[in-house]
Amino acid sequence: MHPLYNFAFLDEGSKREIRRAILKGIAIPGYQVPFASRELPIGRGWGTGGLQITLALIGSDDVLKVIDQGHDGSVNAISIKKLIHATTGVAVTSDTSEATLIQSRHRIPEVQLAEEQLLVLQVPTPEPLRSIEPREQATRRLHAEADYTGAWLQLFEQIVRYGSAITGADHPVLVNGRYVMAPSPIPRFDNHKLHQAAQLTLLGAGREKKIYAVPPYTDVVSLDFEDYPFAAEDFEGIHCELCGASGVFFDELLDEDTGETVYRCNDTSFCAGRRGKRIGQESCQGRSHA
Repeated sequence: MHPLYNFAFLDEGSKREIRRAILKGIAIPGYQVPFASRELPIGRGWGTGGLQITLALIGSDDVLKVIDQGHDGSVNAISIKKLIHATTGVAVTSDTSEATLIQSRHRIPEVQLAEEQLLVLQVPTPEPLRSIEPREQATRRLHAEADYTGAWLQLFEQIVRYGSAITGADHPVLVNGRYVMAPSPIPRFDNHKLHQAAQLTLLGAGREKKIYAVPPYTDVVSLDFEDYPFAAEDFEGIHCELCGASGVFFDELLDEDTGETVYRCNDTSFCAGRRGKRIGQESCQGRSHA
């Protein structure tokens, strides 16, 4: 822990204010709670919302994992991990099953999370109606009235024009039968992992100053139509060239030697675990090793 900073960087008053917003978000699943987003030593849009949640909740006994689009060793993941470790001294890991607090950008781990684990998702655009209605006051009224006609109409227009919904990520979901929510830019493949999940999921948008939550064992349903049901990315018949896994989210790559398309697990920790290897920045020195 860095002696010049408060534990977890933020002052205690800021942490309490963020925790109050979190509690309200848990009490009203899917509802966007405004909060006074703090200044941090990383640029807004690079995960400040998720980071503030993590800093407000992390304790000295926690074990931290940070991933960026499935990778433990990306610049964003390493930078956030270094900041948290430097100001808390907590243990860090790349093993999903070991972590008590997981902060993620754009992915939910392949390993099913447990009740004692906390998932924090970074969110750039928390308002699912923003592309339909640019005015914040108007979107708040639409949520209050549960008027989600615009969201349904947007999906309908995609089906009419393209034959199916074309939301590659951040496909809107209905939480607890009440609020339509942006699940962060996770792929459609991950949407089902929020439904009746055992862990508490917290979502933070620092630039937009919003926090919201999906409590454990809450219904989360992706928006769709009866005759055009929601469909995730299809990886049927595909396996990872490294670990042989199937039924997970893959990265599509070009083999430089053969020129052929190959697939690898997007979740690098999951893939390494299947191969009996370990990756990560446990020492927080910015090195990735297998």
